[in-house]
Amino acid sequence: MYNAHRGMGPPGPPAPGARLAELLEQVRAEFETQAGRSNEHEHQLHAQMQEMELIRSKIFQLEQSHQLKQVQYEEELTRLRREMEQRGVPPGSGPGGPSQPPPPAIGHGPANLFQGIMAGSAAQGGPGLAPPPQEQQGQPGMPGHMQAPSAPGFNAPPAPPHNPFAYGGQPQGPGVNGYGPQPPQPTASPGPARPTPPPAHQAPPPQSVHDGFQYTGNELEEIGNKLSDLELTKLPSSFKRTGEDWHAVFNPRAMRRLDVDLVHNLVHQSVVCCVRFSADGKYVATGCNRSAQIFDVVTGQQVCHLTDNNTNQDGDLYIRSVCFSPDGRYLATGAEDKIIRVWEIATKRILHQFAGHEQDIYSLDFASDGRHIASGSGDRTIRLWDIQENQCILTLQIEDGVTTVAISPDNRFVAAGSLDKSVRIWDTQTGVLVERTEGEQGHNDSVYSVAFSPDGRHLVSGSLDKTIKMWELNNAGFYNRAGSQPKSGKCVKTFEGHKDFVLSVALTPDGQWVMSGSKDRGVQFWDPATGQAQLMLQGHKNSVISVAPSPVGGLFATGSGDMKARIWRYDPYRGPP
Repeated sequence: MYNAHRGMGPPGPPAPGARLAELLEQVRAEFETQAGRSNEHEHQLHAQMQEMELIRSKIFQLEQSHQLKQVQYEEELTRLRREMEQRGVPPGSGPGGPSQPPPPAIGHGPANLFQGIMAGSAAQGGPGLAPPPQEQQGQPGMPGHMQAPSAPGFNAPPAPPHNPFAYGGQPQGPGVNGYGPQPPQPTASPGPARPTPPPAHQAPPPQSVHDGFQYTGNELEEIGNKLSDLELTKLPSSFKRTGEDWHAVFNPRAMRRLDVDLVHNLVHQSVVCCVRFSADGKYVATGCNRSAQIFDVVTGQQVCHLTDNNTNQDGDLYIRSVCFSPDGRYLATGAEDKIIRVWEIATKRILHQFAGHEQDIYSLDFASDGRHIASGSGDRTIRLWDIQENQCILTLQIEDGVTTVAISPDNRFVAAGSLDKSVRIWDTQTGVLVERTEGEQGHNDSVYSVAFSPDGRHLVSGSLDKTIKMWELNNAGFYNRAGSQPKSGKCVKTFEGHKDFVLSVALTPDGQWVMSGSKDRGVQFWDPATGQAQLMLQGHKNSVISVAPSPVGGLFATGSGDMKARIWRYDPYRGPP
């Protein structure tokens, strides 16, 4: 009974070994599940890595293909541009306007002196310059050897005429390599005042279309000197001139006294920052990226190419200013690397390198004695250099960046224009500031160009305020002693008519005409006696950065952001053919 009773009772607890085996089986099953999932994740990750590697390989192939196509595109574009230039067709001259590579940054980053001046329309506000170094130099006086008690100015006689392109410097006959007698240089004289240019006889404004005009007198009065507002189709043939890719209009409110024509189109590989004629008028020099070039005026052929291969070849290095020595043997160049180089043209060697400026050099001018060079820089200084002594002999400090310099024809004075809107004139012997233009008569914006009249009695200045001013220089006031206040310049004429910044000004060698180049792409001739514009010339497809007349008359040159320099002819108008 006892055994039977026990068999019918509740079961006892499971054996400990069986429970442990069950738990271990569960752990094993969970482990296998997780291991399977891990293997699956690893397989997915491996597949994704393979896919990413494939994508990476395709991207690399696309990049290589893109680079190859870009190179091919640029080569084709360059070929087409050259082909168009050879055919005389301006690149991108379709309905969308000119299409060309953007002009280079000429200056120091955002404080670029030429920032925006080559674009098609006016920039807001005027460009500036990088601030000068913290440590400013003093104004040393003129060394004793610069004093000239016997006669004013630098009295070193000019060197004899010289052929600048024949090695060894032997003069040759006329022609491409010939170099004829040097014409006499205009000098200031204490004699009678310069003759007043003959007045421009006023032509009565036409009142109807019967004489070929489609403008009324009131319309012409409103246009005034803004000759770019005149439409060619509304002008009779006697008041316009057209070429293949240029045109000129003549002021209907003044008697036409000039004619103009294109002589040579000089294509460059970069923006042309400056142009300058030799003293005999046979050659014209241009400054652009990394090189200065010299062209024969008669043939238009390049006869010299000057490049300093010792400079760092990375990036741009624009030549901002060029000027011939009076004897034509040397060419001085100023660039954004702060160095002035004086080249012997015949051998293409650098004879002198002047270092000292602490910012870009924007302007150079050779004295007519052939010994001295004036330079202006963004470092707020004007410096005078002696080639024979191979050193700086005068440093003049002002309050803002120097954009332009000019030496008077008799070498006694140096003028400079500045971002501070002023024009200053110093005595080169004493370093004394003798005249400064400012106040109500002065410019309202930065002055970018100055030029003396051939007799040295007047100065013209061009400004970002879109005007040109002519200043009468009181020579009697040029003998101020150190410490005295400079005289204020007397503005005798203001020329208004450009529609944008005036970047370059000059006077013809006879003093009869003021010429100007502007960001509005135009060149204008002005009558200094009346202040009227005589003509407006349009041909460049970008800003006219530099204008220069031939010292012997009859020709002038222009340099532009459209990568061209041009040589033009101007003649007395002899009436319609």
